[in-house]
Amino acid sequence: MTSVFDPAARPAPGRPSRRRALLLAAASACSLVPKMALALTQHRVEAIKTVAPFRAVTWQRLLRQGPRPAAYVFTTTFCSTCPDAFDQLHAAVMASAQPVELAAVVMDAQGARALAHAHHYQGATRIYAFDGFEPEIRQAVDPKWRNVTPYVVLIGRNGVVQRSIGPPEPTMLKAWLA
Repeated sequence: MTSVFDPAARPAPGRPSRRRALLLAAASACSLVPKMALALTQHRVEAIKTVAPFRAVTWQRLLRQGPRPAAYVFTTTFCSTCPDAFDQLHAAVMASAQPVELAAVVMDAQGARALAHAHHYQGATRIYAFDGFEPEIRQAVDPKWRNVTPYVVLIGRNGVVQRSIGPPEPTMLKAWLA
């Protein structure tokens, strides 16, 4: 067996690496759309360089006149499952091949500290950071939300709002992107 560190074991230019090939095969085997797997392996995204403030009034404005469809992943800097939930949403967006606002909302850091966590959310169209009294902002987003992350809010093309703790179910994603 050859080592992955052996230069002779590296794929020839223009050919997918063994890891990419395995990712494609695994995605197909797990009933993911092959188009989604291909998009994930070939999509390049520009890094986000700014963080927008997220206040209690921001949420009401986004609900009234924000982009559609849109997904907001509310996260914290210590949330270990939030990047995975975001990645699943990103994969669904890439497979749909339609423009979607896909934002991460960092709840416990602002400015440069929030931006330092942006690498966990490759593919985000925007990064927000809570700016103000955190319980008030959370209450504006959803009075029933108990501060569990990842908290995902999907806003459909028609303005219908769906919420989930953790990654949304496939049926929820399908309805959201329809």
